[in-house]
Order: sequence, then C-alpha cells, then structure tokens
Amino acid sequence: MRLRQLAVAAGLLGVLCVPAHAEARDIGRETLPAGDGWASEGEGTTGGAAADAEHVHTVTDRAGLVRALDGGSDTPKIIRIAGTIDANTDDDGDRLDCSDYATGGYSLKRYLAAYDPRTWGAAKPSGPQEEARQASAARQAERVVLPVGSNTTIVGLGDSAVLKGASLQVRNADNVIIRNLDIRDAYDCFPVWQPNTGGLGDWKTAYDTIWLAGATHVWVDHVTLSDKGHPDAEEPTYFARNYLRHDGLLDITNGSDLVTVSWSRFADHDKAMLIGNGDTATGDRGKLRVTLHHNEFESVVQRAPRVRFGQVHLYNNRYEITGDDYRYSLGVSTESKIYAENNAFHTPGHVEVADLVKSWNGSALHQSGTLFNGFPVDLLMIYNAYNSASERDLTGDVGWTPTLHGRIDSAAAADRAVARGAGAGRIP
Repeated sequence: MRLRQLAVAAGLLGVLCVPAHAEARDIGRETLPAGDGWASEGEGTTGGAAADAEHVHTVTDRAGLVRALDGGSDTPKIIRIAGTIDANTDDDGDRLDCSDYATGGYSLKRYLAAYDPRTWGAAKPSGPQEEARQASAARQAERVVLPVGSNTTIVGLGDSAVLKGASLQVRNADNVIIRNLDIRDAYDCFPVWQPNTGGLGDWKTAYDTIWLAGATHVWVDHVTLSDKGHPDAEEPTYFARNYLRHDGLLDITNGSDLVTVSWSRFADHDKAMLIGNGDTATGDRGKLRVTLHHNEFESVVQRAPRVRFGQVHLYNNRYEITGDDYRYSLGVSTESKIYAENNAFHTPGHVEVADLVKSWNGSALHQSGTLFNGFPVDLLMIYNAYNSASERDLTGDVGWTPTLHGRIDSAAAADRAVARGAGAGRIP
C-alpha cells in the first residue's frame, strides 16, 4: 500500500529508484529497505515519501520547523533541516535561556533551600517552589517539545544539519523516518528532586532527545545524539547527586513497536537508550520489537540499551567505553529477549568483560561473535561466572531468532565500518 502511494505521488514508479550517477540525491524520498530490521515488518516504513509538493518543507529556524510539523498531523510530509536550528528561541528567533522561562518566583537557590533533605526529609517536593518549578518547566516545554506525527520524514540537508535543545517526540504515531541529523543538548532548565529514587534520591529530567511512545514503524538512521554543549559531567552536585540536565538520548517506551535504529552515533551521555519503561508494564508483551545495527556508543555510561519485554536484535554495533563512571552496556531486565551478534567493545583497563552486562530480573541473553578489545569472548559464560554469587545465571535461549536483517559482518569488519560511517553527515 505505501509503495503504491509513493508511485502515485511521484507520478511514475521509476522515480522511486535514484540512479547512482544522479547529481542530486533526495534522501527525503528514500524509504527503509526491505528486510532491514523490525521496522521493515509488514508494509515497511516509508515516512513522508508520499508527500505532495505542498508538504515538502526546507526549514532554517524553529518557527519554520514548528509550522512544517503541523502539530504532529498525519499528513504525509518531508521536512528538510538546513543549518542549525535552536529550539530555545522565541517566535522572532531570539535566543531564550533558563531565566527567560522562570516564573512564579522560582530560583534554584530557593528550590535547594526548600527541599534540602536535612530539613525537608524524604517527602515528595510540594509547595510554592515546586509549583513554581512546574510552571517554569511548562514554559520551556512549550518551546522545546516538538511532536512528530505519522507519515513524516525529517532529514538533515548536507553534512552539518543540527537540531539543538529540542525533544523530538513521536507519540502514538506510525511510519516515521529521522535521518542525517545531529540532535544535541535536550537541556532541562528545571530538573525535579526525587528524594526516594535509588535510595539516596536523585535529580529527574524531562526531555529525551528522541522519545518514541506508542510509536510504530520508525526508522532512525545516521543520526548523532549527544549532550554536546552542556555535558552533565560538568554540572554541579546538589544533595550529593549530580545535577543532571539530560534524560535519554533515544527512549523507546509505552508499547512502541517495529523500530530500526541504524548507523547512528550515541555519544558523551549517561543513560543512552531505554527500551520498555517499567517492570509492571505487561501490556508491552509482544511489542518493543527493535533492531539496532551498525551504531556507535561512545562514552556512554549505561543503557546501550536497557531492555524490558522487547525482542531486540543487536548486531554489528561498536562500543567505545571511556571514563571511570562506566556502569554497563547491555541491560537485561524483565522478560527481555536480546539477541546480540557480532558486536565489538573497546574498554579501558579497569573495565572487564563481565562489566558489559547488567541484569535486573532478566533471565536470558543470546550472544555470539563478541569482540572485547580485539579478542573473541563468550560474553554470556563470563558474565555468569563472575556474577553467579549475586545474580542468577542468564540462559542463552531467548526464544526467538531474528530473520529481518541485512548481511551480518564479523565484529571486526563491522567495527571498522561503523567507526568510519556512523552518525550524521555520513550517509554513503
């Protein structure tokens, strides 16, 4: 059906095939290849490729991007981003900072004084400063939360298209493509203090760089996602916890399904990717089917990815682990079914093979072809041997075998290819 729509919109079927010698390549009209991961299931993923000329937009600022997104409508549309767009701008294009959003008497100094655990205790924040924080956060959300509707393609033009400060949210939408775009620094001006999180309390931020919630048939390809501009590592510590400003780079939750993430780069971040947002979200069973291939995770602390419930095919990815704060890469959580093949890990000396996996109520992990600092390892066997005293052993039977995928290269070959080709501006 979708391919037929493309042909009708284009006027003739042959226009769907772009000759290799063509002078101009329109990646906005390109669709996910057949068999390329879970997002190719069924009718596949075509995004806005059926858009008529009236719904093909080239945008250079936030106002133009908001108009093109059309409130998250389902109308087929292609949105080409040229140059750098900053979501933290007003309708005239003038830059906004956190002080411009603050309202109701909010200030960080007063907020910290009001909810200091030594005097406030462990209760959830309430009262004037929390109300002012919420009102201030709502003002920022009006600018930075950008809804993406069904049948939409968003692409960066050239090799230097940037979207900064925004949270792209694909909620209850189908058939979306996001490609060739550097999306960075979804910075939360107003984190909330949660006293009971993790036993010691923690700061909670509002914005994922890309958030898929109830989304289906989504292809994310050749994007770069990072905190560039405001790394959390440089933020201060309050209440003995890092004052985090960023949430996930790409979170896939709330029953999202049929997603392919390819040739993308996740960098310089704490919690990169959450697939499935709760152990009690049993409605996610049979959903959260995700393929991750030829991606690079560089200087990521954790969640690369962390999975609940979903059938996740993880192959030919590259991990460049740095820093003393590293926690794990593969998070095996409730009823997760991760099928990991031919992935390469590069780590400093203090990180061991067993550190690459962390389990919370998980029971199984398939792995094969893993390289660790250039040497083949049995990741599952080593994990079980090192963690048997504290965590139950994982079995290698995840109950399924992937069939929707392209050629799976050796980890060594994929490692080299991903280092050269992953991320925005590198579509061959």
